[in-house]
Amino acid sequence: MARHFARSLLVLASVSLSGCAAFSPDSGMNAVSELTSQTINKDVAFVRTADGAETVNAAVRRLLSRTLSAEAAVQIALLNNKGLQAVYNELAFAETELVEQSLPPNPVFAISRISGNGASEIERQVVGDILALATLPFRSDIARDRFRQAQLRAALATLRLAADVRRAYVRAVAGNEMVVLLTDAKSTAESTAQLAVKLGETGSLNKLDQAREQVFYAETTADLATARQVATSAREKLARLMGLWDDGLDFRLPNALPPLPRRPQALPSIEVDAVAHRIDLQIARLELTALAKSLGLTEATRFVTLLDLAGISRRTQDPEGPPFRERGFEVQFQIPIFDGGEVRVRQVAETYNLAFNRLTERAVNVRSEARDAYRAYRSTYDIASHYQREILPLRKIITEEMQLRFSSMQVDIFALLTEARQRLASLRGAIDAKQRFFLAQSELQTAVNGGGAPVAGGDNPTTIAAAAPADGGH
Repeated sequence: MARHFARSLLVLASVSLSGCAAFSPDSGMNAVSELTSQTINKDVAFVRTADGAETVNAAVRRLLSRTLSAEAAVQIALLNNKGLQAVYNELAFAETELVEQSLPPNPVFAISRISGNGASEIERQVVGDILALATLPFRSDIARDRFRQAQLRAALATLRLAADVRRAYVRAVAGNEMVVLLTDAKSTAESTAQLAVKLGETGSLNKLDQAREQVFYAETTADLATARQVATSAREKLARLMGLWDDGLDFRLPNALPPLPRRPQALPSIEVDAVAHRIDLQIARLELTALAKSLGLTEATRFVTLLDLAGISRRTQDPEGPPFRERGFEVQFQIPIFDGGEVRVRQVAETYNLAFNRLTERAVNVRSEARDAYRAYRSTYDIASHYQREILPLRKIITEEMQLRFSSMQVDIFALLTEARQRLASLRGAIDAKQRFFLAQSELQTAVNGGGAPVAGGDNPTTIAAAAPADGGH
């Protein structure tokens, strides 16, 4: 009986194994790579060997050999950031759970020997969890959905890192541009302050005007020190995100942000695009699908959570007679006297309702975030463009006219210096406006594709009650 039962278990297991998952060569990274390539057109790499690490290091060194662009910074981070590599390790771990859930339960073989007074008894058992074997296709299907979620979460972390790098790059380059501007302004203010001191010594300038020139120089010096600190901190954050060590910290950045695009993007279907492409929504949808399948499995196994079948073969040696053999089987199952499965069914049902409401809330928020991001994008573009088209050209005209009047002695030096301070304020405003536009552009991309800051309860999978635990739930 034990031999026949063992053979039956092997047959059932072989049938179940035909639909089992196996470890993929890339640990599920192919899907992450496809999503990342479609969304931001960048390469990703899961570094697991020395050769792979050397290939990545060579690519990073090649990108660092030139003045860094935003796209190059993003590519370096996607290849070199160790936190992202840890996320890919979690994906590989999730694949092990998929394979584990797709395997049939191992049969248990037990042997015992009892002897005394010349008699002996040897018993052999082969025990198999029939319920776990019967529900294997359902559990395997749920595990595949969970693994797909893990792939999407890895892709979401990739997009989030790319968005963080773009923002850090914009702030670092804008910091450089502000430092260059204030360095020139400080030089001018220093010359003016020295001139004011000389004019004061000759009596041509009163103490009030001297103090005004001195305080302008002092304020510009303080502003330059602050700008340098801001630029240094932004550069350090960019270096952290790119995962650079000592040998890569001397990377070169431009001294100015790129010019504004000739015209802003027109996105009439921004909300539809966001709902269709947001990866966090795809994760929530898969969570809901897995919960629905889990609810069906829980309903099917609500009354029986433990069903073990054992084949028994017993051989008894009696000194007073010939040995004899006994065969049979044993069935063990749980009697639903106190718990008929209502608790597990209610747990999964309420978890499903919770996930459904979270998904609906997230969809509403996504639409609103997309609208708000596009409005901010258009508004910051209009403001930055206004500086470029109106304010700065007018400031240039005023400066040229003031210099002509100063040359013809129609205005004095202090009127010219006053205009220079006003022009400096406009230039600083233009840099800030351009920085806000490029940051808003990055936020618009994350609003459509995902990759923004984590939202509480938005990206983490909902915890569900086990539908059919392998140990029978006891």
